[in-house]
Amino acid sequence: MHSPTGRRAAAALTTGAALAAALLAPSSAQAVVGGAESTRAYSFMGSFQPSYPASPHPDGHGCGVEVIAPRWVLTAGHCAGKNPTNAKTGVPRGWKVRVGSLDTGSGGEVAEVDHYYRLATSRDEGGFWGRDVALMHLRTPLKAEPVRIASTTPSANSRVRIMGWGMTCDDTDNAACFSTRLREADTVVQPMSRCPSAEPDGSELCVGSDDGSVAASNMDSGGPALVRDGGRWAVAGVVSGPDESGRTLYTDVTRHADWINGIVDGTDVPPDDLIPDVEGATDLGNCVGSVVRTAASRPQDPALMLTNGHCVQGDRPAPGTAAVDRPADREVPIADRQGYTQATARANRLLYATMTGTDVALYRLDKTYAQLEAEHAKIFRLASTPVRAGDPLTVASAGSRHRCTAEAVVPHLREGGYRMDDSIRYAAGDDCAPWHGDSGSALLAADGTTVVGIHNTHNDDGARCTDNNPCEVGPDGEVTSEKGRAYGQQVYKITKCLAERSELDPSRAGCALPGLGNRPGGQPAR
Repeated sequence: MHSPTGRRAAAALTTGAALAAALLAPSSAQAVVGGAESTRAYSFMGSFQPSYPASPHPDGHGCGVEVIAPRWVLTAGHCAGKNPTNAKTGVPRGWKVRVGSLDTGSGGEVAEVDHYYRLATSRDEGGFWGRDVALMHLRTPLKAEPVRIASTTPSANSRVRIMGWGMTCDDTDNAACFSTRLREADTVVQPMSRCPSAEPDGSELCVGSDDGSVAASNMDSGGPALVRDGGRWAVAGVVSGPDESGRTLYTDVTRHADWINGIVDGTDVPPDDLIPDVEGATDLGNCVGSVVRTAASRPQDPALMLTNGHCVQGDRPAPGTAAVDRPADREVPIADRQGYTQATARANRLLYATMTGTDVALYRLDKTYAQLEAEHAKIFRLASTPVRAGDPLTVASAGSRHRCTAEAVVPHLREGGYRMDDSIRYAAGDDCAPWHGDSGSALLAADGTTVVGIHNTHNDDGARCTDNNPCEVGPDGEVTSEKGRAYGQQVYKITKCLAERSELDPSRAGCALPGLGNRPGGQPAR
């Protein structure tokens, strides 16, 4: 039963609560620690304000940017990674920058971003850290005076100026922690030995005071380390993430000047990534869901969302139990083809969840099927027959599509104290590689609209029957496990338990969901 993992990504200095599946978790620092409010605006300094994911900042601020040409801004790669499919190059939706102002909410110039180019993603074999840099192209040119890329890497003990609109305290639920005023501080480039988290190839800058009292903070990502070069400011690095020493690691952008210049001057522009069609996926932060209906569902019925039992909010269902008919309050963003939000609903009832016999959860939403269809949201059909060996499957995650085949239906699967029956084992292949964060993704039939199962787990390291290492139990009791094997769960039993108005009725003929038949009096879940 998977959840997201990460290395230094878990502390990237970007939007706090918004990037749970990617580059999340606020640092413990405060906004440009040791700095003060800027007294004058910098024409080239700007705030990146993406529409996805939603920023807790009142103005939508997510990262810092620097204007390096009339229609180009520089930032950190993980800031442009706020695109839903983690694409390296592509066309965003609803992104803008505000530059040349001290305030993220007013003044300066505002321009729409119409293209982004990232040097690397976390999946690149060459590594992400030290290459955490991106360019964003603007739909209209700015009047702001650009800043140059520094001519060389600043040496240890060089003076630098850092700035940004980072958080002023650690509480992501406190609006007062999100300052709208630009802050800055003067500090130094430290010897790389002072930043033990840095990449060993010297591709980063270790920036901050000896005692850690001056550093960048959460939501300062992409902001500059400025040096004096030829009597003017020049950008030598952009904020990538915190170092365990309390200082800040900046990507050394002077090392990537050729890449930057090749895109800006048009001589070496990479092609756009091929974006997978992810329509209908619901990004639940650490899991994925899908809105489903049965053949008997009516337009006026409340819509239902399907995901894993281990993806429920709060405590997971204990072995041998099921959660039935409980209050819920969970946002459900439904993606368009590119992964941007097409429609949004709220889950207001957890009808059913279990990790015994299967690993499923079914939520009822506050919108009907008709309402979601009016908003052009993708709704899938829930299968009423089981998956068989040899069936083609598509794992429909929030950011990608994995083409798989059902290699076998496993009688019993055990993991961390739970047992699941008739689980779907996928055949190994390069295109079939669901991973942490893909839990709850719909398994689609060949028609692309029928949900025949949901992805739920993957054997990480070959261990037997432990968390993240499921094992198979054969009819003779033989236990086997294999590193890399991935599994999904059947969903056809759910349809037999659904009644009118999207209610679960354990008294219906053929209803055999684990734990549901034990409800007193056999009353429907409402």
